[in-house]
Amino acid sequence: MIPAMDLHLLRSSTGFSAIRFFPRYPSPSPLRSRLFIVRSNLPFPNEKAKYHRELEAAVEAVERACRLCVDVQRSLFSVEGRIIEKKDQTPVTVADFGVQALISLEISKSFPSIPLVAEEDSGFLRSNNLVDPVVSAVSDHMSFNKKSLSHDDVLEAIDRGGKNAFAMGTKPATYWILDPIDGTRGFVKGSQALYVVGLSLVVEGEIVLGVMGCPNWVVDATYKSTTHAQSYRNSSPGLGIIMVAHVGCGTWKKRLKNMLDRSTKISSDWTRCFVDGFCLVSDARFCIPESQTWESLPLSVLYKARIDDDNVGDKEICLLSAFCGSLCKYLMVASGRASVFILRVWDHAVGMICVHEAGGKVTDWKGRELDLAADKVERRIIYPEGGILVTNGKIHNETLEMISSISSAV
Repeated sequence: MIPAMDLHLLRSSTGFSAIRFFPRYPSPSPLRSRLFIVRSNLPFPNEKAKYHRELEAAVEAVERACRLCVDVQRSLFSVEGRIIEKKDQTPVTVADFGVQALISLEISKSFPSIPLVAEEDSGFLRSNNLVDPVVSAVSDHMSFNKKSLSHDDVLEAIDRGGKNAFAMGTKPATYWILDPIDGTRGFVKGSQALYVVGLSLVVEGEIVLGVMGCPNWVVDATYKSTTHAQSYRNSSPGLGIIMVAHVGCGTWKKRLKNMLDRSTKISSDWTRCFVDGFCLVSDARFCIPESQTWESLPLSVLYKARIDDDNVGDKEICLLSAFCGSLCKYLMVASGRASVFILRVWDHAVGMICVHEAGGKVTDWKGRELDLAADKVERRIIYPEGGILVTNGKIHNETLEMISSISSAV
């Protein structure tokens, strides 16, 4: 049974003051939610959040970007040219460029002086004759007059976040980090896999807020694998969540507006997110990048992995089946559906703050905090010694000790 102090329902945010909420007891199961609901544009009072204006703008921009993704995805397999390839063979879609342009336009409207660090540049669109479909997709989802939007406006908005658009200095700066679509391989699979639009704000080296939108996320928490998710997804319209985090204010989520039937009313309540309560590595639920195998990671020396199976035996762990992209795995940890995410390379500022504010922890395999300034060029990709460990916090040190003992023995 959930302790009384862990369960609250707020009808408005006017009387909400307990921002730093800590449960008395750890939750016995990662699938048991501790509800803490607020009806508001943001889940906490503005005076508690120094960057509430930036967060409100980020939430609106990411929500619009998710709608753009769903609309493009529905026509993805019937319109020729909607799927293209980068030189590294990563699928890139009109939605990927459209999301970058749309978010660039939306956030620059309120914060024109804050630069954007993103992924794409317009040269690729120009050379592949894809400018028109991107402009069309962006125009359909803008918050302001789309008739005034020109091709140059969209191309400039994309280039605002291009790889060479913002030169990092030696001193910490304020800038947005955008991952237009994390999990593009999942995006091109339609409803069979997850993908995430992620946006975060860095101020003087600190990640101060993050917003993740996942249009395919199954709100029901009873599924464990992509197979379970798919069966639930086929029978339930109006899926998807948006997750937000602000430094010192916790991590929260709410339903995205119904993407397929916008006449359907969806609750706009915010629910507080917490990591799960598992305190032993052997009890935890693990997830790893789809590009890696369990056998390639240090803990495989100690534990065998059973896919999507809670009935693990001695020297076994539960490994959740792959979800495309890494940000959805941060969502898993921050929402209590997974306990541990192990990866080699870090480039997900938005995932980091969401896990931290939900009670989890993110370090390298040596236990050191990640430093954005370690990437002198882009401030978004870090190649730490060993890799990155994302956990519920309770088993972080135990996991680090295991990784260290295995690494030193090799």
